Amino acid sequence: MHQQILLIDDSKPIHPLVKSLLADEPVTIHSAFDGQFGLTLAASLRPDLILLDVEMPIMDGFETCRQLMADPATASVPVIFLTARAATDEMVRGLNLGAIDYVTKPFKLSELLSRVRAALRTSHLIRLLADKAMIDSLTGLGNRAMFDKRFAAEVAVRIRSGTPLSCVVVDVDHFKNINDTHGHAFGDHVLCQIADALTAICRIEDVACRLGGEEFVVLAPRTSAEHAALLAERMRLAIAKIPFSQQGKAISVTCSFGVAEAAGIFDRLMLERADQALYQSKQNGRDRVSIAPQQPMPLIAAA
Repeated sequence: MHQQILLIDDSKPIHPLVKSLLADEPVTIHSAFDGQFGLTLAASLRPDLILLDVEMPIMDGFETCRQLMADPATASVPVIFLTARAATDEMVRGLNLGAIDYVTKPFKLSELLSRVRAALRTSHLIRLLADKAMIDSLTGLGNRAMFDKRFAAEVAVRIRSGTPLSCVVVDVDHFKNINDTHGHAFGDHVLCQIADALTAICRIEDVACRLGGEEFVVLAPRTSAEHAALLAERMRLAIAKIPFSQQGKAISVTCSFGVAEAAGIFDRLMLERADQALYQSKQNGRDRVSIAPQQPMPLIAAA
């Protein structure tokens, strides 16, 4: 497991020293030589640990730590203060700001290693819990929280790069009838098999999530609506071929699809427009793919 450490310290000789002391650890160490650049780098890198010097000009370590904790992007990153002074009041101040530990200069190898290793274990557990909170427990796909997070990130990429962004909404046809006729256990089996089919067809950059109930969504970065529709058609055919059966009787399961491409740089209604296209597929007979126009369509009630 390779982890990232950000070292923020205005003393340039400290950086090669820390890198040499941690040379045998499975980490990559990034350097910032002042608090302001450290904040920028931390928000960009989202490191697993920040080693932060207390005494820096312009913005000291305490203010840097305060701003790190105030930013949602870095608030959960463990911070270890580096200081040449081990005054109790300074330690208390740093811990109250959100730091998890102190290491005094000059460094002792054993002390630095033990504290860094402990902090990295904490960071790893925090990230595991955060990831688990964004996983759908039934299908193993991302959940709505995962979709919202990735959607925000891909919108930001689109703003910077101008590349297309599309999404595919997937809904199981007549799912209530499936549950009522064959039981909820079979319905859960259907959802898991569909999730596996979506995952098998998704490209490495695509993000497949379960929005809830029998509805899924696939976020397709750098993909136009036309190409996303081709992706959706492959998914539709794959799902229709899944050999569902119960008590020796074959059961046909199909899905309807709605596709939308981001319209304009700041479009955040892409999911809603894909939902409207999905309703269009439902109204036109289900088991088909519909593409939303770039402008919103009148809302159509699902048949």
